[in-house]
Amino acid sequence: MFTGIIEETGTVKAIHRGAKSVTLEVQAAAVMEGTQVGDSIATNGVCLTVTTLTGKGFTADVMPQTMRATALGSLRPGSAVNLERALTLSTRLGGHIVSGHVDGTGRIVKREQEDTALWLWIEAPANIMRYVIEKGSITVQGVSLTVAKVQGMMFAVSLIPHTQGATTLHSAKVGDVVNLENDVIAKYVEKFCGDNGNSDDTVNLYRNFMMNK
Repeated sequence: MFTGIIEETGTVKAIHRGAKSVTLEVQAAAVMEGTQVGDSIATNGVCLTVTTLTGKGFTADVMPQTMRATALGSLRPGSAVNLERALTLSTRLGGHIVSGHVDGTGRIVKREQEDTALWLWIEAPANIMRYVIEKGSITVQGVSLTVAKVQGMMFAVSLIPHTQGATTLHSAKVGDVVNLENDVIAKYVEKFCGDNGNSDDTVNLYRNFMMNK
């Protein structure tokens, strides 16, 4: 599990491609402290297992299903990536509960600067927008963010200067594909309540709860 609070941005040093899978070699510093083979590191929001330590970073295997479900296939040598180690019992939960199991991808359709805030509008498919509500949480490229606005099949996030500087989102461009993970609480609420009732009613109940909590 993760929090969506990025520890550092690393750099993709090499990509070793198989028939449908890849092995990523990532250069990093902060997230390497205490990291061992077998540990999990969220890379642009995708939970990856460290397979080797390279001295200046780590390698991780990306399976075909992960390649299909995420935006990791767009990475190139030199690409910057958001990195976060798995949380511990002593970790402050500064963001929200993030699993690193990406629900799908969205596409940035608008970028606006308002004073010090950077607004990003993201278009997403129905299975993701189903759980997106204003003031709710969503993970974009591994970054825990608050949904500021919802409009049709799009939502907007407003990035403070710290988030812009500490993540790769400051360089996000219109047309970029990004990894998205919904708030896991919404999915569990629907599962637990939906089995015994109308799942749409359950989603509406969750929306009302989140907006009034």
